[in-house]
Amino acid sequence: MTTTVKRADAGTRVVVRAVVYYIVLIGGATLLWRFLPHGSAAIPASLEALLGTGTEPDPRVATPLDEVTLALTVAVAMAAAVLLSLPVAWVYLLTRAKRGYQQSVVQLLVILPTVVAGIVLLVKYSLALAFSLAGIVAAVRFRNTLDDSKDAVYVFLATAIGLSSAVNLPVAAVLSIGFNAVTLILWYTDFGSAPVEMDGRIAEQRLRRAKNLSRTGTFVARVDDEVLKNMTREQLEGIAERAWKRAQANNHTGEMQAVVEERILRVQTENATALRRVLEPRLQEFTKSWRFGSMESTDGVSVLEYRIQLRKKTGPEELLALVRAAGSTQVASAEVV
Repeated sequence: MTTTVKRADAGTRVVVRAVVYYIVLIGGATLLWRFLPHGSAAIPASLEALLGTGTEPDPRVATPLDEVTLALTVAVAMAAAVLLSLPVAWVYLLTRAKRGYQQSVVQLLVILPTVVAGIVLLVKYSLALAFSLAGIVAAVRFRNTLDDSKDAVYVFLATAIGLSSAVNLPVAAVLSIGFNAVTLILWYTDFGSAPVEMDGRIAEQRLRRAKNLSRTGTFVARVDDEVLKNMTREQLEGIAERAWKRAQANNHTGEMQAVVEERILRVQTENATALRRVLEPRLQEFTKSWRFGSMESTDGVSVLEYRIQLRKKTGPEELLALVRAAGSTQVASAEVV
């Protein structure tokens, strides 16, 4: 129940932050665009085409843009790519928090759309440079090895956001919002999770297999391959610290259990034989182990000594009460030292 509540709280925070972010971003961009002087030299046609309000030039007949116009258009596209990629990175951090993630992948989700948007705008107005688009996918493939198929989907989305930011910004916004919405719904509902089979022979076989595996080095290898492999450096350092503390605690507990405190039960009586006959059968109930130590007699009074190890739930007072109850009037005094 606690895990479910924490999961819901984390998801709620990310959803609220993303919704507010999208509202502020899209609302602010819309208001800013309405107050700009359209159709003037201040707003180039390439920028209007980027925002979906102008006519897209034909790359076969379009003249190359001047340096200032091209730089302005590239800057707007790259900034939009970054702003629309940030919520995707937030959702990635949320959905991958349980299993772990690589910091390089998180940064890639923000950097890749920026680079793609800049490259696409460079080749947008040149048919000759358009062939270099294939190098984008090749660069992603050879420079980033992704272990999880979900990470590959995120990289494809980052590429799509970069492409659409350089062609049509409203499409990029729809891609970002739609992907995050679907991902959050699947994460919250845990869609596609297989039910755990815990009935009959299957559960028994799994338990037996787990026990056999834990006694061999294969268990450590499986943990390293399936758990530790996908964790970040900070998470691994945290686990190493906890494992060291656990090892120290177990070692300390083992040493304490190995050295069990042995105590002495000393009883004074005038009839040692009768007292031993009624007391010793009862000692086993209140002690972990016991053995008769010695007996000294002086002026008709015998002092019996027993080497005992008390049980965890038995205190010296309870043992002394047993001695007095068993010996009755035969016990002159008793003590545990």
